[in-house]
Amino acid sequence: MSTQDNDKTEGAALSAGNGNGKAAKRRQLMLLAIGFFIIVGAAYGGYQYWDSLHYAYTDDAYVQGDLVQVTPQVGGTVVAIDADDTQLVKAGQPLVQLDGADTHVALQQAEAQLAQAVRQVRVNFANNGTLAAQVAVRQTDVNVARANLAKAQDALRRRQELAGTGAVGAEELRQAQIAVQAAQAALTTAQAGVKAAQEQLAASQALTAGTVIANNPSVKLAAAKVREAYLAYERTLIPAPVTGVVARRTVQLGQRVAPGVPLMWVVPLNDVWVDANLKETQLRDVRIGQKATVTADTYGSRVIYDGRVVGLSAGTGAAFSLLPAQNATGNWIKVVQRLPVRVALDPRQLASHPLRVGMSTEVTIDISDHKGPLVVDEPPTQPAARTDIYAADWQKADTLVNAIIAANAGGKR
Repeated sequence: MSTQDNDKTEGAALSAGNGNGKAAKRRQLMLLAIGFFIIVGAAYGGYQYWDSLHYAYTDDAYVQGDLVQVTPQVGGTVVAIDADDTQLVKAGQPLVQLDGADTHVALQQAEAQLAQAVRQVRVNFANNGTLAAQVAVRQTDVNVARANLAKAQDALRRRQELAGTGAVGAEELRQAQIAVQAAQAALTTAQAGVKAAQEQLAASQALTAGTVIANNPSVKLAAAKVREAYLAYERTLIPAPVTGVVARRTVQLGQRVAPGVPLMWVVPLNDVWVDANLKETQLRDVRIGQKATVTADTYGSRVIYDGRVVGLSAGTGAAFSLLPAQNATGNWIKVVQRLPVRVALDPRQLASHPLRVGMSTEVTIDISDHKGPLVVDEPPTQPAARTDIYAADWQKADTLVNAIIAANAGGKR
């Protein structure tokens, strides 16, 4: 064999050896990669399993809050709008002004009716004295009529005694009898007059018995009408029921509004919460009072809100939908339902990083603590929401009523 042939043989052997070495390395690297991914997958699966035992996570969570409607309590024409969308308003701040001409006229009418009622009650009290005097006069007439009857009867008796002797004629005796009959009729008439006067006095006293002018039923009814008209006049100014941001203003200048028509909404952003819609399979270990962390898409992971589970809804979203599923028909597909879980947020964090109703969030609940109850087991100790803005200003109304009574009572209240 020549030298050239030997070189070729050695080269082929070396090439085959190198090819086998590269293939072995590739197999080794592939096995290492597969082993690495198996280890990583196992670690990730183990972490997810461990995390599922300690945390319940969902990105199907949204900010919720009170949407407070602003509605008029009386009808009227809008003459001023003092707040617009996106503006912050304080509780009690005027939002809408209605034309108060009609309510002002109604108030003046009620005031006049109250004054008239007071004066009429004064007349009733005065009539009591007049009618009592009339009863006394009628009683005097009865006494006089009774005396006249006795006198006529005595005169008749004496004439009857003399009639047998012929000293008294028949005509005179007849006149004496007529006088007795006339006296008897006069007494009956006087007694009827006393009874009529007593009934008139009783009727008048029934209107005033046990009362003074200020608390007489007629005056109290008229005073109630004044208060009603006063409140209607005051309610032409529509205030903000709570402190919050104005949203969805629909009222316009010149619009004629009726009681109960929504004019705008006020959203108190300092008291919003998150409804986390967890799957049924995630609710096994969720308890009231558990801690939660919330991140909003608006701020991302750089802002983490501290939350707390305060309640679980009484039903799933499907149960309260407009057209709930009729699973009893037999034609159904099982779908894992979601249940809203309410998570309360820290007011201080909301003040520094406010959230808006409807924003998307991600919620993670620490379910490692199982001490809390599954459902709320105590009734609320305070109302869910309350406002005193619509409370009637009775002091001003009472002052007005008392002034009208005093001006028309003539010093007698």
